[in-house]
Amino acid sequence: MLLMTSETLVLQGRQLESADIVRIRKLITDNPKWSRRRLSKALCDEWGWCNGKGQMKDMAARSLLLKLDARALIKLPVRRQVASNRMLSRGISPQCWDTTPVMGKLRDLGPLTVQEVSQESSARLRLAAALSEFHYLGYRGTVGENLQYTVTDAKGRLLACLLFGSAAWKCKPRDEYIGWDAEQRARNLYLVTNNTRYLIMPWIRVPHLSSWILGQVLRRLSSDWQRKYGHSIYLVETFVERNRFAGTSYKASNWIRPGTTTGRSRQDRSHSLRVPVKDVYLYRLNARFRRELLA
Repeated sequence: MLLMTSETLVLQGRQLESADIVRIRKLITDNPKWSRRRLSKALCDEWGWCNGKGQMKDMAARSLLLKLDARALIKLPVRRQVASNRMLSRGISPQCWDTTPVMGKLRDLGPLTVQEVSQESSARLRLAAALSEFHYLGYRGTVGENLQYTVTDAKGRLLACLLFGSAAWKCKPRDEYIGWDAEQRARNLYLVTNNTRYLIMPWIRVPHLSSWILGQVLRRLSSDWQRKYGHSIYLVETFVERNRFAGTSYKASNWIRPGTTTGRSRQDRSHSLRVPVKDVYLYRLNARFRRELLA
């Protein structure tokens, strides 16, 4: 096992000193029957590691332990269960969709409802079913902090859905635009979110609806995040495949495009696997976003 150097390590936005690593090793040694989940919860409890709502940051602690294990700074107990995707293992309940084409002007749709549904089981499952069936990337569940939105008409018919989750760990155009270093990024990445999915149901053909929806959601995104997790969001990112989409809705909603991805996967350790090049789009939710992200 490697020894810690005197240099401070920053993981999951938390600074770790040598004494912290020694303490984690002792927790593992003194409790050989503990699961990884039990260890992460004990760590949160000992550190008082909670979000702004007082909820234990269990997932952040698990990620931190995995990263320490990957660096050979600790040795985690053997995983007791093979990780599996919940949606793949249990399947997603099929839905009956009203596929009657909707065309015309935005004002002709009548009153629309934009709702955050991450804590409402039936609406959340409908969103998952729609993404699974109609989004080209499908739906593989969510990990960590996330918000989920549906857009419905006056009859409750689903028109669109959006998913926001964890930001990419590294993204050169974004990181250069913000101007932060690795330590600042590790500390404040939780203040950035990624629009990982955006779907307008395929039978909806209404000009300007997409940019209208983005505008409605972005106006409430940070306050909704504050309400659920106890902290604000200052910047939103998304990645648009250039060979599939022109990014028209994001451009119309005043997102900026600081650059493109390299066309390589983060799983590509040999630098030989090519993936689609994506345009990077960013949206500032607050004029002081840099001050917060560089703090």
